[in-house]
Amino acid sequence: MKVNIITLGCSKNTVDSERILTQLAASGIKAEYDSSANGFDAVLINTCGFIEEAKQESVETILGWTRAKAEKKIGKVIVTGCLSERYRKDLINEIPEVDAYFGTHDLPDLLSYLGVKYRHDLPDERIISTPAHYAYLKISEGCNRGCSFCAIPLMRGPMKSIPIDALVKETKTLARKGTRELILIAQDLSAYGTDIYGRQKLSDLLLNLSGIEGIEWIRLHYAYPARFPLSALDVFYREPKLCRYLDMPLQHINDRLLSAMHRGINKKRTTELICRIREKVPGIYIRTSFMVGFPGETEREFEELLEFAEKMKFERMGVFTYSHEENTSAHSLPDDLSREEKKKRADALSAVHCSHSGEINRTMIGKSLRVLVDRKEGDFYSGRTQYDSPEVDNEVIVPAERQYLRVGDFSDIVITSASDFELTGVMKEVIQKKQPLC
Repeated sequence: MKVNIITLGCSKNTVDSERILTQLAASGIKAEYDSSANGFDAVLINTCGFIEEAKQESVETILGWTRAKAEKKIGKVIVTGCLSERYRKDLINEIPEVDAYFGTHDLPDLLSYLGVKYRHDLPDERIISTPAHYAYLKISEGCNRGCSFCAIPLMRGPMKSIPIDALVKETKTLARKGTRELILIAQDLSAYGTDIYGRQKLSDLLLNLSGIEGIEWIRLHYAYPARFPLSALDVFYREPKLCRYLDMPLQHINDRLLSAMHRGINKKRTTELICRIREKVPGIYIRTSFMVGFPGETEREFEELLEFAEKMKFERMGVFTYSHEENTSAHSLPDDLSREEKKKRADALSAVHCSHSGEINRTMIGKSLRVLVDRKEGDFYSGRTQYDSPEVDNEVIVPAERQYLRVGDFSDIVITSASDFELTGVMKEVIQKKQPLC
């Protein structure tokens, strides 16, 4: 039996697909990841249902594979993940060509459908789909925050932290297989441990993971600003393995909108937190994301957000437009801004970040940076600094001519030029030896 696993959406879905892949492989089933080929006995689509664009992509992907099934190019089509969890009944009615639908918590049932028995002895084993040198570590599932615009709790349920000893065991397994960069992911890193230990335990987890041999970088994704565990900043300061990088989505800065979003924090406390983080961890790069077009967002409130972004000069930033999601508390509010206006505001905020990013990158020219080499494409190597996460942040480009780098290794690169979202450089030893590049 041959199975193709298609993964859509966030890195948390990536981990889920990797666990499915691991279970199938343990039972002798050949599985591939994100293949575009035909000839599979089953295609399993792990969907995303977070916002409208993601839902549309998931539906289009499902329809594409059901057409391949109708043309007898593949066997069964199976759908799982967030979209299936949230809209299973609707999907069954609208796309009956799919052979089976499963939700986010139905892994044993999904495996049973494929004739595989769920193995409980594999939780710390995982066949990763990323390059071998980095891997995502999901430290909790679900979320308890209740943001008014977010449907994640509807699809993933309440927060459920994974115990520290289990995460340590999984990380040691990843390290033995060659993982050097560990990317911690959760819907809410800040609240990690409160459900099973009775208090925030992110700092304890970071200390335990920092001691694992083979892991050289640890990166944090999706920390919630309200009640952020300040003790983690001490670990950042002391532990060299922790990348000076923190992904903390802020969503907005206007007090009225933050209240309407149920974010549990205001502008004053947000500003104080950002300043505290930068004071305690000098040189840290903060990645954030902002939402524009939330119901009722006025031009003045948007201007306040623009001014805040200008003032705080976030090193990394993502911008997205509000999506009017059913069964969220914000859905009762009028979605009163046109798609065109939302895009206009998103473009304006993105332009602010583009300018800041270019300024920051140009300060790197002439400096030597430690770079993790991700891949070689044609005549160039692509890598990342500790300030950049895979797929979403900047890259460092190194010409391959007369320079040899090994994918998965670290190399000291002297930056020779910079654009808004890209650095270019040469190996430090080439500079020191004054070797010609061509």
